[in-house]
Amino acid sequence: MLKKIRIALASVFFLGLTLLFLDFTGTAHHWLSWMAKVQALEAVLALNIAIISLLVILTLIFGRIYCSVICPLGVMQDLIGWLGKKVKKNRYTYSKEVKWLRYSMLGIFLVALIAHIGIITQLLAPYSAFGRIVTMIFQPLWKMGNNVLASIAEHYDSYAFYSVDVWMKSLPVLIIATITLVILFVLAWRNGRTYCNTICPVGTVLSFLARYSFLKINFDTEKCRNCSLCTKNCKAACIDFKTHTVDYTRCIVCGDCLESCKFGALKYDNSKLHTKNQKEENDTPIASRRSFLLSSTLLATAAIAQEKDKIFDGGYIDLEDKIAPERQTPLTPPGSLSAQHFAAHCTGCQLCVSECPNDVLRPSTDLMHLMQPMMSYERGHCRPECTRCSKVCPAGAIKPIDREEKSSIQIGHAVWIKKNCIPIIDGVECGNCARHCPAGAIEMAPLDAEDEEGPYVPAIDENACIGCGACEYVCPARPFSAIFVEGHEVHKKI
Repeated sequence: MLKKIRIALASVFFLGLTLLFLDFTGTAHHWLSWMAKVQALEAVLALNIAIISLLVILTLIFGRIYCSVICPLGVMQDLIGWLGKKVKKNRYTYSKEVKWLRYSMLGIFLVALIAHIGIITQLLAPYSAFGRIVTMIFQPLWKMGNNVLASIAEHYDSYAFYSVDVWMKSLPVLIIATITLVILFVLAWRNGRTYCNTICPVGTVLSFLARYSFLKINFDTEKCRNCSLCTKNCKAACIDFKTHTVDYTRCIVCGDCLESCKFGALKYDNSKLHTKNQKEENDTPIASRRSFLLSSTLLATAAIAQEKDKIFDGGYIDLEDKIAPERQTPLTPPGSLSAQHFAAHCTGCQLCVSECPNDVLRPSTDLMHLMQPMMSYERGHCRPECTRCSKVCPAGAIKPIDREEKSSIQIGHAVWIKKNCIPIIDGVECGNCARHCPAGAIEMAPLDAEDEEGPYVPAIDENACIGCGACEYVCPARPFSAIFVEGHEVHKKI
């Protein structure tokens, strides 16, 4: 029963979080974003005391169920291990804890976290690794499948599906995600939970609490026949059938050992009560069993969203791809407060990247901020009414904001580049930037105040500009825009 409950709950979390990263309609986050916010590291970075307390209490009562139920990377390894068991049963063996590696990795992670060395924390954080894998590898495949259905639906004059752009958001991050998936696949296929019990810093921290958990896997030595099936089916390699011991710091309470034991020699109960009952077995029968009484329902979501319009003067037009300008200061999303705050809290999970409906967010390729999202406006602009990234961020890197608040946050300001401007180089009128500025921060003014017959160029009010990038996006100059947004280290309120 324990294993069935664990699999049911793990399936809910795994499918829910996977759908959260795959979804591009903007619907899933209304129902499922809470799953991202109960991830351990993200709750710590967001200073979410309620979630942290809940995870501590769960671990002290049940053991490391977080790793086998809530963590999507752990569940993904279980799925790979399950496929491996189809090839060869009873494949695992007991091994001692590799302390030097386990605690070295935790030490490196903590130093990187304190020193804000983002690339190391993002490589080691389990939820972030899962997010990169789904966003960079599986979401493009999901979108391609959607586009196939959209083509079929269009043939039958149906609008049940709509086509979306599929594009390479970051080649370096795609390579990192692929390497991570390959390593995890090999480790999980061969040895089950090797990653969780030797590399993962979250698992190591939880192991300190798990050794004191109220409920544990315990041996009934009189019933045990030393058949070794519990050891051969323990994906955490933490059960030594020869000495009838369980390493509770590595046990993830998956229930596989309980199911494999044919003699009822293993029980999931309190060790002290278990010892007491062993002494009094002739006087008082054991009449209690403990199991989880948790349940959850995964709501299926569907949405019909409007296709992002690329509106320019006169209707729709296909333009040559733009090249991103070299910004002195990177742009961070509204709600991130400052570049420093964003870098210190972001785990690079890519959830905001996968959720951005305007294709503004993509992983940074800068070594100092590698995998952390950055903003750029070649494919869209940050619409003032959109606050989706602030609603889904689980780590507190992007604080929740509403539409009114977003319209008053200045993440950067527009800069005009004279040599690229159409009225200057082609001698024709333009004014796209002024017409599409939602903040009214741009007006067209004569280049020469004394010559009103001359070209009119953008005049920017930096105090009114919010840095949304609408001007940069709609600028017809190619490949470099005649106007672009320079980021602010610290966001301002206007």
